[in-house]
Amino acid sequence: MKPFLEFFPIILFFIAYKLYDIYIATAVVIVATVVQVATYWLMYRKVETMQWITLGLILVMGGATLYLQDDQFIKWKLSIIEWLFGSAFLASQFIGRKTFIERMMGANLELPAHIWKRLNLSWALFFIGIGFLNLYVMHHFSTDDWVNFKTFGVPGLMVVFIVVQMAFLYKYAPETEAKK
Repeated sequence: MKPFLEFFPIILFFIAYKLYDIYIATAVVIVATVVQVATYWLMYRKVETMQWITLGLILVMGGATLYLQDDQFIKWKLSIIEWLFGSAFLASQFIGRKTFIERMMGANLELPAHIWKRLNLSWALFFIGIGFLNLYVMHHFSTDDWVNFKTFGVPGLMVVFIVVQMAFLYKYAPETEAKK
């Protein structure tokens, strides 16, 4: 259920854009994100900080898009979110005892401190890079291309990045004995 909730607003945004236009899609993603956060609250009795930030940004940037009839605001939201993620990961390199990636994966994986830092830095740079790539796409391609990039390109790049990370981490996986 949780993965569906994560992609619910993006899927509805894409469908609404293909059926109507960027402004209807923006209104749909605003409503879908409010529903997403409310559903998280009802199911888990908590909402993560980044979900609140995402909701706030979608309300502000989506609202500006609708009010000013300028799709640049909704397009900028992706870069801002990615830069916030990247900045948070980067800050955790220097603040606190554990990096963000170690806090998320540390219970399942044991790595030397320098590997955690390298892994965390790679995630920070990935998010920051996606933010800049979004700017490039939004300024050099059509809105159709941007919607496809946001819907399929960014998740596709994330999958590729995770596979590369898994390959990097494979050598640190605990050895298991084959049972006879």
